[in-house]
Amino acid sequence: MKALLTELGKDFGGEIKTFRQNRDIRFSRDKSPYKTNTYGILHETAIAAQGLYASISAEGLVAGSGYYLMAPDQLDRYRQGVAGGELGPQLARRIGKAQEAGLELRGETLSTTPRGYPKDHERIELLRRKNLTPGPNAGVPTRDQTT
Repeated sequence: MKALLTELGKDFGGEIKTFRQNRDIRFSRDKSPYKTNTYGILHETAIAAQGLYASISAEGLVAGSGYYLMAPDQLDRYRQGVAGGELGPQLARRIGKAQEAGLELRGETLSTTPRGYPKDHERIELLRRKNLTPGPNAGVPTRDQTT
């Protein structure tokens, strides 16, 4: 993983961060000691301030960028931006173009409408999102979770 991120860093810049293989099993029913994938991030790259993510497992390769974990205040600002003004339609257009180019939108979504927003909002699918992580499909099943 370090070698992969080092090579990517030559093209995109950024600082490498890899994650440990051992799992914290203290509060988990699954006591297997190691993760089944290895992953890392290039922080503060020229093309993605939040970083570029890569993960390799027996299932394949996952790559992407975006906001994986938004703090509650960030999520509120994100939804306000999606719901109104020019930023919401602009984001919807850009995500549409990314999807047309073969990128998938991954991450957790709500199964219901977020509080304070109409169920029939034109960008309701974006409003339901709890994070925003587009990336290419490299043969790995999408692991969207609905809460």
